[in-house]
Amino acid sequence: MSTRTVTPGRVAVIGAGPAGMATALSVHQAGHEVALFERYPQARPAGNILNLWPAPIKALGLLGVDTDDLGAPCKTVFRNVQGRQRVVVNLPEDIIRDYGGGFIGLLRPELYERMLAALPEGVLRTDHSVQRVEQGESGVRLHFADGSVHEADVVVGADGINSLVRRTLWGESPIRQHNLHIFGGFLLDDDIAGEPGLCLIAHDRSVQASVTEIRHQGRSGYQWWLLEAHDAREPYTGDLHARATELARRFKSPVPDLVAATDPAHVQHWPIRDRKPLKQWSKGRATLVGDAAHPTSPYAAYGAGMATEDGYFLGRRLAGVDLSDHEQVRRALQAFETPRKPHTARQSQTAYVLGQVFHHAPKPLRPVRDAILDHTPLLQKVVGEATPGEIIKQIAEIDQAEAAFDRIAGTRKKADPAA
Repeated sequence: MSTRTVTPGRVAVIGAGPAGMATALSVHQAGHEVALFERYPQARPAGNILNLWPAPIKALGLLGVDTDDLGAPCKTVFRNVQGRQRVVVNLPEDIIRDYGGGFIGLLRPELYERMLAALPEGVLRTDHSVQRVEQGESGVRLHFADGSVHEADVVVGADGINSLVRRTLWGESPIRQHNLHIFGGFLLDDDIAGEPGLCLIAHDRSVQASVTEIRHQGRSGYQWWLLEAHDAREPYTGDLHARATELARRFKSPVPDLVAATDPAHVQHWPIRDRKPLKQWSKGRATLVGDAAHPTSPYAAYGAGMATEDGYFLGRRLAGVDLSDHEQVRRALQAFETPRKPHTARQSQTAYVLGQVFHHAPKPLRPVRDAILDHTPLLQKVVGEATPGEIIKQIAEIDQAEAAFDRIAGTRKKADPAA
């Protein structure tokens, strides 16, 4: 391996959500200059409730984010409306021990606070609305609403489901409406009676109810969400808490109790939608991460997690790369996306299919569907075994990426002791 010093390149990241912040942290650790552009006056979370699997928790720790007491350790169980167990998501004991649970429940604002705290000073640039992105073999140019221009070697679109960078690279693609919507809320109270350490996902013939224990800024509580079919062409204008309360009555405790105890100000609503997975993310000196590349239904409980993984892996792939060299950049971006696409597409498509199966099956077929789910191992294989397998695989890929990154960092230090 050559010991020549690679001059730091310039990377521009558009969008300061988990994907953008993780990318900025990883690119900075790789030794490149990074600018993270956010169009709003501050990096702000869209929504409150959130779950994270062990792989993104591992990535966060490696990126320098404080993960101590981040979220409540949980074990995921699927049940039918009568309480019959359908699925248990089992992860190995060493993973549960090392990453604080099979997965953790938390509120999105705390993840943002911790990621923002890890960003180096001067990286985040708010009130920067990108209007146009241009690129050539020698670099990229970002044109902002105020008329200013920023030049870089690489641009990363972390700008969500309606990504400008995605549209610039690949043109328009339709949003896929799932014709489902979610009512979600949270409450913080150490005295609430629930099942500690449980993430419960329950279904009746047409509605899903979920409850997860959470930790938020040192306080314990619960988050919940209720999901039903809804025509995406019709905006929902009803009372959020009242509708959630009505849906929760179908289920056993603690679902109705937690919904009833929630402050209506802490209840949110959003429609579920995504886009079909792209066959290619990168072009030239530009690539995509997070929802810009693979917007995913909350049914996967993996959107923010995959976005964090994307950012981690992209920065590691750019370590040791001469960003002034167009061909090196192109190869590095392709090496980043190639292993990510099967993983993210699988999660996105599985989430879409599960939403259709549970909420859009014809009414006469629902009893047959439920009998299959109650009396066969189908759902256990699709969710209970496949999900842990994906998590374990991602952890192994992070270990491999980190070993390669350490070798590059060591070589860089030998070539430049000041590095």
